[in-house]
Amino acid sequence: MWVFPLIATLIALVFAGLLARRYSSGRRAYQIVWAAALLMYAGGSFALFLGVLDGWSSAEYRAYWLLGAILNVPYLALGEVYLLFRRAGNALLVVVLFLTGFALNRVRTAGLDVSALTKNLPLGKDVFARDTTPYRLSQLYAYPAYVFLLAGCAWSVWRMRGKPELRDRKLGTVGIAAGATLVAIGSGIGAGLDVVPLFSVGLATGIAVMFWGFLRASRPAT
Repeated sequence: MWVFPLIATLIALVFAGLLARRYSSGRRAYQIVWAAALLMYAGGSFALFLGVLDGWSSAEYRAYWLLGAILNVPYLALGEVYLLFRRAGNALLVVVLFLTGFALNRVRTAGLDVSALTKNLPLGKDVFARDTTPYRLSQLYAYPAYVFLLAGCAWSVWRMRGKPELRDRKLGTVGIAAGATLVAIGSGIGAGLDVVPLFSVGLATGIAVMFWGFLRASRPAT
């Protein structure tokens, strides 16, 4: 199952590169924020690839948990804020950067139960049993951000109703929400039940659907 996290890593890197290139020409803040989120996704997926391939090290799990479980979704949500409410984005960016530093410090210094790392897909609540803060941060950061991301996509789709010239943008927005949901389902059920195939396939499929959605939404309106 290590091949699917590797595929997810490669897709996320290509996705991030495309966003960075578009930012260099258009200077739209949401593009560079999403590029950062995709680089985090790539980093978390690569750490998962290494952990599933030859066993988890403490450094690999910390990187996987920080980038994938805690920070990735909040940065996607921040990009959504920049896309929908540009002026609010800068204020929220300060908050997100502060929360990023706090999470980085807590994950870096948290004590790990190394015996839990022997599983193919260790649970955060087991690995961080000695210091539950990193596990709680994943819930406090990612869950509200995911709900906001879906709400923003739903609002965008609703605003585009009755406009056939925006059909591609609407379908692409639905694809982005669907891809994020596939990742959430795969990580929630797959990790919770220690079903590595579900988690690994969901990770790759979800980012692929999100990438397709972004490309579809980026088509010029006819």
